[in-house]
Parts: sequence; C-alpha cells; structure tokens
Amino acid sequence: MITWSNADKLASWKKLMSLKGMVSVKEQLSSSDATKRVNDYNIKMGGGLSFNYAAKQVNEQIIKTFEEFAEEQQLVEKYEELLNGSVINTGEKRMVLHQLARGQLGKDVIVDGVNKKDFYAEQVKKIADFAKDVHSGKIVNEKGEKYTTVCQIGIGGSDLGPRAMYLALENWAKKNNTFKMQAHFISNVDPDDAASVCKAIDISKTIFILVSKSGTTLETLTNECFVKDFIKKAGCDASKHMIAVTSETSPLAHNPDYMEAFYMDDYIGGRYSSTSGVGGAVLSLAFGPKVFKEFLDGAAEEDKLALNKDITKNAALMDALIGVYERNVQGYPATAILPYSQALSRFPAHLQQLDMESNGKSVNRFGEKIDYVTGPVIFGEPGTNGQHSFYQLLHQGTDIIPLQFIAFAENQTGDDVVIEDSTSQVKLCANVTAQIIAFACGKDDENPNKSFAGNRPSSLIYGKTLDPKALGALLAHYENKVMFQGFAWNVNSFDQEGVQLGKVLAKTVLSGNMDGALKAFAGLLIK
Repeated sequence: MITWSNADKLASWKKLMSLKGMVSVKEQLSSSDATKRVNDYNIKMGGGLSFNYAAKQVNEQIIKTFEEFAEEQQLVEKYEELLNGSVINTGEKRMVLHQLARGQLGKDVIVDGVNKKDFYAEQVKKIADFAKDVHSGKIVNEKGEKYTTVCQIGIGGSDLGPRAMYLALENWAKKNNTFKMQAHFISNVDPDDAASVCKAIDISKTIFILVSKSGTTLETLTNECFVKDFIKKAGCDASKHMIAVTSETSPLAHNPDYMEAFYMDDYIGGRYSSTSGVGGAVLSLAFGPKVFKEFLDGAAEEDKLALNKDITKNAALMDALIGVYERNVQGYPATAILPYSQALSRFPAHLQQLDMESNGKSVNRFGEKIDYVTGPVIFGEPGTNGQHSFYQLLHQGTDIIPLQFIAFAENQTGDDVVIEDSTSQVKLCANVTAQIIAFACGKDDENPNKSFAGNRPSSLIYGKTLDPKALGALLAHYENKVMFQGFAWNVNSFDQEGVQLGKVLAKTVLSGNMDGALKAFAGLLIK
C-alpha cells in the first residue's frame, strides 16, 4: 500500500539528517583510492550516457541511508503508481502521463474509453505523416511552393523545452543529413520578439505552430494575432501557414483557421511536454520523424532504468537523493547546470523551469505547510563561457553551490582544428576535467585571495556524442530526477499555482478594474 508522508516523519530522514559533513571530496579525490572511487561511483544511463558522482559528498554509509529512505518513502513504488495511471497530480486531480507519450511501462491507462498509449501513438503518427507530406511537397503553400521554415509560437513549457531540444540537435542533423527545415521560436509577449523573427524569415514559406493546451493562453494568442498581421501584410492566407498543438476541447481544435491540429491533453504538463506533440511537431518538421522517434526511444530507455530499486543502478534516483542530501542536510541553496556543449545552450533554462516550477513548493500534496526546504535555485550556462562569468562565485564564494557537469567526448559537427598539439574538443574536455578537480580539491596558497577551499561537490553526465537518443535520455533523466525529489519531499511536482497569480492580475490591469498599489504601478508603465 502506498502512503504519502512528509519526509521529516520518517526514521530514515532523521538518520540522514545526522550525516552532515561526513565526506570531504577533497580528501577522497586526493587519496590513492581516487581511481577506484571514480570507477565505482558510476551508473550507466540510457542513450549511451553515464552518471558519475565520485565528486559528490557521499560515501557508502550515506548511500546506504539513501537506500533506506528510498524504501521507506516508496520512491520507486510511487513512480510505478504514476505509470499505472494513479492521480498523482493532486492539485489538479489529474494523472501524470508524459512517460506514456514515449513508451508503455505500466498498465494500460484508459480514460473515457480511450487507451492513452494508443492516443499518444496516433498523434506521433499523425505528426509524422504531416511532416513527410510537407517535406515531399505534397503539402505546399497557396502559391504551390514548398515550405522551408517552421516557427513555434508558445510560452513556458511550450517554448523552453522544444527550443532547447531543437538547438541541441540542429548541428547534429546538418552533419547527418537529416536537417529539413530551419526552426524559429516566438515566446515573449514583448512585440520586439515576434517582430524580429517575422522580419528574419520568408513568411510565404513558413509554417507557424501555435501551441496552447487550453487555446486561451494570453501571451500565445497575442503573438498569434501579431504574426497573422505579418502574414496578411505579406499577402498570404494565414490558414495556409498555421497549425495548432492543443487539446481536443480547445477553440483551436477542428478550426478551419489551421491547416492541421495535433492533440495533447491535461495529463501532460507543459514543462514535461517535449516528448509530446508540443516538441514532436517542430522536431519532426525540422529534422524528420525518424529523428523524433530516436529521441523518444532514448527517453523511454531512461524511463525504464528509473524503475530499478537498486539506487546504484538508477541514475535518476541517485541524482535525486544526492540533491535532497545537498539541499536538506548540507543546506546548499542552489544547483548549477554546466553543459560543456554549445548545443545545450538553452538546456539550463529548460531545467530551470522543470525543476523550479515543479518543486518550488512550501506545502505538501495535501496543502499542509512543510517544515523543511524543497527545490533549489537552478541556473547555468554552457562551458567554457560560464568559466569566464559566474565560476568566480562557485570557486570562492561564501555559498557552496553543487554543480552538475554534462560533457561529450566528440563534438557534433566533426569540424575541429589542432592548436598547440590538441584539438578544440580535447581542450573542452580538459576544461571539464580540470574544473571538477579544481572544485573538489581546491588549492592552498599563502595569499588568501589565491586560496581555494575546495570541497565543492559536482557530478558528471557524459557520453560519446550528443545525438537524438542521448538527448532523449538526458531529458528523461532530469524529468525523473525532479519527480523522485517531489516524492521525497511529499510535494506535488505537477501543478504550478505560483505561475497563475501574476497572469490573473495582468488581466485585471488590462481591464482597468484596479485600485491601490496595482493602479499606482500600472501608471508608471501604461499611459
């Protein structure tokens, strides 16, 4: 039987709280056993990736306590409940089915007589057929010309994830001859965003993807109207240039203003929607359905590994529990995501939403106040750019901030040059290695300004190259990590009430029915 308890009610939690400051990473990685630790503290992931946590502040005793906590808090069992269609999103009284969009792992989930596995599979096929018709020239614009560009209009989860995934695979697709259409994205309601994109593309050869589950998202519909004005000024018919990704009950569904509509539902939250039609339409049009299928396969492979109750073989669960230890026992307030891959330039921004929108909660699943901290602040930037930016604080600041490095042995394009006896890619990998050791071991110096305390914990996700399958596994790893942490803290990781208040007040400002401070601040900006 599944029980939902606050973490601090469990005996294993109290035991974990007693293990603060047990491990010096500096000592561990400076010892003669460092090589053994690096090899032992390594977990195989999906998509050819691995998760290494040798530079984290854990040892066998702490890991053993992780195992006890995972068992007592029923973390894997709760994941199984999610896969089997239980109502895990208590805030909105919904199931959570984003894993189902990329493969069946649990029981068949039937809603109103519809098998949701079949529903999601049908949408993938529908998107694939549409993309193939666009690429072959079967579907053309009003002038009989082939479309060359795709542009997604969405915000939040309808933008951050798909944009990050597109950028992650753009160079790979060009190198492997699967690049079909250039993609652009419009998200900000700031008119400069939409205008800059519309002025940079050939609108007559562009398909715009309007993404809104409800069909009522203010920012997205505002940008749709903005884009339609550009389409009209270009002498084009908007209905020949727009498709929708929405729910079957939204005003965008079965609407003659759109060439086609692909469907999602309330069981997949925006920040978890990259493997649904929200990411599927743009990725299939940009790179072809085969690439999107490989992306889904990588995510499904990682989802399956997350079912393993042996945490030393379950990277997402180990990563999650280390994160809980760092947040609640060590008291670290933030986590930095540091991909040493330019292709992952927007991946930290996506993870920022995924993590902070999911676990930025101060009440439990039942609406009761909790007495411990939950989700950390997430930030990041690609290496080596970050090294010349915020790494100063990471190395010598007063707060210790755990680090998550992501790196690949090979670059995507194959282009490189030898400078001073090594290639750029080798230099990139050398920087990753050097930073892990520098953060862990530090450097003693008589000059305090040049002294580095070390003991800054980090992990490393690594693989051969960033391809569609590896990207899918990487995405699923973080989605599952966030899910496990939500279960650990007994919060609902699948609603986002904190997003709503400002949006509601914005509508109040626009209506003019306001008073007090709201009216005063509005007066500063709206004349």
